[in-house]
Amino acid sequence: MSLPNKTHLLPDRPGIPPMAAMPEPESIDPETLARAYADGDIDLVCVLGPTASGKTRYAVQLAKAFGNAEILSADSRQVYTGMDIGTGKDLGEYGEVPYHLIDIVPAGSKYNIYQYQAAFADAWADVRARGCVPILCGGSGLYIESATRAYKFDKENGVPAERLPQNTFYIGTLISREERVERIDRRLDERLQEGLVEEIRDLLGSGIPAEDLIWYGLEYKFVTQYVLGQLSYDEMHILLANAIHQFAKRQMTWFRGMERDGVRIHWVRP
Repeated sequence: MSLPNKTHLLPDRPGIPPMAAMPEPESIDPETLARAYADGDIDLVCVLGPTASGKTRYAVQLAKAFGNAEILSADSRQVYTGMDIGTGKDLGEYGEVPYHLIDIVPAGSKYNIYQYQAAFADAWADVRARGCVPILCGGSGLYIESATRAYKFDKENGVPAERLPQNTFYIGTLISREERVERIDRRLDERLQEGLVEEIRDLLGSGIPAEDLIWYGLEYKFVTQYVLGQLSYDEMHILLANAIHQFAKRQMTWFRGMERDGVRIHWVRP
């Protein structure tokens, strides 16, 4: 699949409603996909999907099926060290599969899309140079598109198109809205039980300003407000759950918008 070489700024997507109809699921044969990579028909596999859709587990299973694959993260918050439970790193899922672009900057800093695009280009080239298959995995639409569609943001911060993939094979992890809602609610309770509040207390205690944690949004916003006494536990839980549901809906809207822009996403049920 050839992608157009775009050099304009990433287009805004206001007002794009989520599509009511679910995409039709497909079946992906890892051997066929690995052969397409070996033949040069594709130069990157990208596994994308909304939060709690099982994309990390699917990407790991795919990497194990390839036998010589490594995963590159496309998550805007997993780049930060010490922000583990709230970002859902779930590093135990990777097992023996190498991963990149996780825990690369300290918590409290503000990593930007220019830095990510450059770091991705380096990691992608490194994986390929060692004869391994790169699998990009994540749910941050802006990060995915900056890596796979050769966007140049400006002259000072643009990565040359030749340093980025030109033929990405996109796989989307598909679950029903009802299942997604149930998974998000269950996962939030699990993270709170695993020590999410304590993680954020530790980050605050390390000297990271509360406003910086709030800037990261979602778990770090609402749990920080709870720790500061600005929200009750029940208020925090309700507001955070609603925010995560809205975030997942925006993610799917973004991915369907990519399809409208001409990107072919092969949807699977993981």
